[in-house]
Amino acid sequence: MTEQVIFTVPGNPVGKGRHKTARRGKFLTHYTPEKTANYESLVAHSAHVAMAGKPIISGAVMVDLDIRLQIPASWSNKKKHQAEIGLIRASKKPDIDNCEKAIFDGMNGVVWIDDVQVVEVHKRKRYSDTPGVLVQVKELEIFEQ
Repeated sequence: MTEQVIFTVPGNPVGKGRHKTARRGKFLTHYTPEKTANYESLVAHSAHVAMAGKPIISGAVMVDLDIRLQIPASWSNKKKHQAEIGLIRASKKPDIDNCEKAIFDGMNGVVWIDDVQVVEVHKRKRYSDTPGVLVQVKELEIFEQ
């Protein structure tokens, strides 16, 4: 039987930021930007609630991401409506691949052991009245040869 986990990460999606480096005396230290770390924690929390005691997935998985960006409040009603129905595409930051990285890293150790288990991804980025990311993870069946 294959496992499936579905959850929503609320709020504006955040792309994975580049690691930062700081000098501490004679040493260099590397750290994740605070905004990225906070978002990955939100993803982990949302995923943990959705797991509801299910065992962590250890096999190959397929992931579907529906990334929903907030429609800018400054836009006219006509332009907002066009964005809602998909006539205006969400071709602005954050980058779709950086969102994917932040979400996958937030699910490590919660939904799956490591994001190396992801073998198939479907993703889309669009405008919505309600920003967030709908995440669907499905464990794939293993066929013996």
